[in-house]
Amino acid sequence: MLQNIGIPGLIIILVIALIIFGPSKLPEMGRAFGTTLKEFKKSTQDLMSDDKEDKEDKVDKEQQAASSEQKEKQSTN
Repeated sequence: MLQNIGIPGLIIILVIALIIFGPSKLPEMGRAFGTTLKEFKKSTQDLMSDDKEDKEDKVDKEQQAASSEQKEKQSTN
């Protein structure tokens, strides 16, 4: 949906926002939107890295369990 807006659509949206909110509120709203977007990206990256760390921890535990099983088999033989 948003990928089909284009330059003319963005200009129309900006003009409508300028008319509705006025020139004094528009920079403030832009800053607030930028801050919100920045926080959202940071949170998303944190979640992705946490998920990746959890998967790596799980793989490490599985590898440790497998190596301990191999050691037990070797010690019994």
